[in-house]
Amino acid sequence: MTQTTLQERLEIAKTRLDLYIKRETEMLDGGVQSYGLGTRNVTRYNTDLAQIRAAIAELKKEIASLEGQLAGQKPRKAVGVVPRDW
Repeated sequence: MTQTTLQERLEIAKTRLDLYIKRETEMLDGGVQSYGLGTRNVTRYNTDLAQIRAAIAELKKEIASLEGQLAGQKPRKAVGVVPRDW
């Protein structure tokens, strides 16, 4: 990938991360819906907090990878080792 492509992807990822963090803050600050029927009450989030946090962690990894590629590091390779007993 070229430097400009990496830079664009990095900016998009940072923007998305900011939005996810903002959404998480809104949810923790009272972004819940409450329903009541008779004596029963239900309170829930509009979106799942665990999914938001997983997306934040994934975006942080992606940003670190893109910044590393911009700095000249090569992407990590998966290497498998098969022990053999001859």
